[in-house]
Amino acid sequence: MSIVEKFVIMDYGPAPEDPREAVAWLDRHKRRFGHFINGAFQAPLDGKYFDTTDPSTNEKLAEVAQGSTADIDAAVKAARNALPQWQSLTPHARARYLYALARQIQKHSRRLAVLETLDNGKPIRESRDIDIPLVARHFYYHAGWAQLLSQEFPGYEACGVVGQIIPWNFPLLMLAWKIAPALATGNTVVLKPAEFTPLTALAFAEICQEVDLPAGVVNIITGDGSTGEALVAHSDVDKIAFTGSTEVGRAIRKATAHSHKKLSLELGGKSPFIIFEDADFDSAVEGLVDGIWFNQGQVCCAGSRLLMQESIAEPLIAKICDRMNTLRAGPPLDKSIDIGAIIARVQLDRIQRLVDQGVAEGATCWQPSIPMPSRGLYFPPTLLSNVHPTSIVAQQEIFGPVLAAMTFRTPSEAVELANNTAYGLAACVWSESINVSLHIASQLKAGVVWVNCTNLFDASCGFGGYRESGYGREGGREGLLEYLEPSWFKNAPQLHPRPLAIDQPPQQLLESAADSSTPPPFAPEIDRTVKLFIAGKQARPDSGYSLEVRAADGRLLGEAPLGNRKDIRNAVEAARKATAWPKSTAHNRAQVLYYLAENLSQRREEIASRLSEVVGKQQAEAEVSTSIERIFTYAAWADKYEGTIHNPPFRNVTLAIQEPIGTIGILCPAETPLLGFVSTVMPALAVGNTVIAVPSEIYSLITADLYQLFETSDLPAGAVNIVTGRPHELLKTLAEHDDIDALWCFADAPTCATAKSLSIGNLKQVFTNEGRSIDWFNAQQSEGRFFLQHATQIKNIWVPYGE
Repeated sequence: MSIVEKFVIMDYGPAPEDPREAVAWLDRHKRRFGHFINGAFQAPLDGKYFDTTDPSTNEKLAEVAQGSTADIDAAVKAARNALPQWQSLTPHARARYLYALARQIQKHSRRLAVLETLDNGKPIRESRDIDIPLVARHFYYHAGWAQLLSQEFPGYEACGVVGQIIPWNFPLLMLAWKIAPALATGNTVVLKPAEFTPLTALAFAEICQEVDLPAGVVNIITGDGSTGEALVAHSDVDKIAFTGSTEVGRAIRKATAHSHKKLSLELGGKSPFIIFEDADFDSAVEGLVDGIWFNQGQVCCAGSRLLMQESIAEPLIAKICDRMNTLRAGPPLDKSIDIGAIIARVQLDRIQRLVDQGVAEGATCWQPSIPMPSRGLYFPPTLLSNVHPTSIVAQQEIFGPVLAAMTFRTPSEAVELANNTAYGLAACVWSESINVSLHIASQLKAGVVWVNCTNLFDASCGFGGYRESGYGREGGREGLLEYLEPSWFKNAPQLHPRPLAIDQPPQQLLESAADSSTPPPFAPEIDRTVKLFIAGKQARPDSGYSLEVRAADGRLLGEAPLGNRKDIRNAVEAARKATAWPKSTAHNRAQVLYYLAENLSQRREEIASRLSEVVGKQQAEAEVSTSIERIFTYAAWADKYEGTIHNPPFRNVTLAIQEPIGTIGILCPAETPLLGFVSTVMPALAVGNTVIAVPSEIYSLITADLYQLFETSDLPAGAVNIVTGRPHELLKTLAEHDDIDALWCFADAPTCATAKSLSIGNLKQVFTNEGRSIDWFNAQQSEGRFFLQHATQIKNIWVPYGE
């Protein structure tokens, strides 16, 4: 055969990677591994091990320790004991350790890549050229943050002991995503790798020994799901960072609800891959190959839903099928193959079951005529066309090499289809028009959007999802905040629990009222009754009942509506329809907030007089004055709390945009009826959220003053809705409502725990005071970035440049 004929055929021969170094490493450890605790490998306390196998051959690789509750306890104790020494190091000293880890990873890069491929089944080209270089990059990048931490994050401190649980699809890379920022910020770590892929985590443990990392700073416990449960449940763990399925994420949210553990979740996805008719077809198809068949589709952000403009569907499908016919499946250590092995039989069976169900629901299944290995766990690249948007293959994460294709006609329909999922992790947009691309990207409910590219990652750029894809970010400056807490907040005293319904007013309020040297200028009428405030209008409660509001001395001041679940439902509907507020410019939002402050200032004496009946003259006047100042603060922030631009080492810029979370339910603090409302509602409004607020029960009558302010300040109807009642009753409805995107709760510890435990349905973001006392008059504690960070989520939009 001539060279020309070979060039036309392009028939690749095998190019096997030599696994001898990785095999020798396994043999040196006699193919049996204990846990890594306190700087040394230790046998499991109950003596149990399990096998890890090569999914491409089903051959046993090694025996690995099965972690028990006792093993977890030993690792957590080691991490706790190591914490003071690790935190006492200078920033430069910690930076040098991270730098040393990065250098050692580079030195062992080929062995780590082969070991990853043996344990995971992914093609060696991906392990060698993508995973391991990114692992080193994360440690280099975070070595820099360790050096700069005290300068860039003043007033913050490490969470403490961090429990980390990682998945099997990117075993060593996920370890780097978790451990590097945790160490850079001064935490110590107990990490549990996935049951299927523990080997590179154990190889990393050995690297920790090589660089003389202080004992106990990093601990690695292997095992199955029960080991992870023990880590999540451990009372001496300060934070849990989890990457994995949405179902397990819900279980972790529930398990940690009654603790003060900080939580970040990076969960599943069903990412849209949107191709417009003006896109470069060849580039888009190559991007699609990376988007869905990279790592056999076992990627949480895989572009598993193809949305094609209807006018190009037929030629595009033909081009995709032609490209699928050139994909090569085979032994993962062969450098010429594209499709490796599926991680385990249970996953392979799940993929087949979902594909069969999709076909039963009307999809057309097409697979290329390419040879598949007869040994091992393999699934062919698969295209499902004619998929209905409600089909299981369009809604559920398959986590395999399966693409579900649908069409759209207009950009607005593309956005609607793209957002028609419970997830919100990533998306791709392909169009030669940057105007179209960015317009679509801004409307997608996804934490990462790639424009004319796909599956680009870097340590400098945050990664994480919206909605049921979890919350929190990994990478970049925003990723560091997941491992830090404001010092004042972490060390704040507990708020003393007291009944939410005030029959006997708190002693401090009685004393404050007694301190008033002069009576208020006038007394409210006994029959004063206020209404709810929903959709910009005063509304009577559905229940037809009211609750009494009494002064500090027990006098009846008036009655407030007793809101119920139907009132919350109406408020949520109004908030969802108030699209003008999130779409308004930051300048316009600032203007409205300034009007609020102006109108509150004009009614200062009147409102303070009424409020003083409950909290005393001194506190009432202070609340009004501080509230005016606080509204000014958030009016100032409205057009200044901006995103940034990351500069990854590619021909890309990444736009990190601060976006409102959506609709937020807020249980306002009880102790400062006016100031507590302003301090929690204003940051949410400033960045474009809509709000359902439950004001302090001790003085629900403040609602009348608030809705008069809103009605006279050009605030769009539905942007703020106020439902009075008993907070502990309304909390359940707010927490369980699937159309509420986030829940803020400022109350005692049991109430905060209830807020978290009831919010797992749609995995809404929950921000609480953890039952801690916040001084609402202290600007360092009760305003600014800490609240704005919880009112926003960052969308990273990757935009390539150049030819």
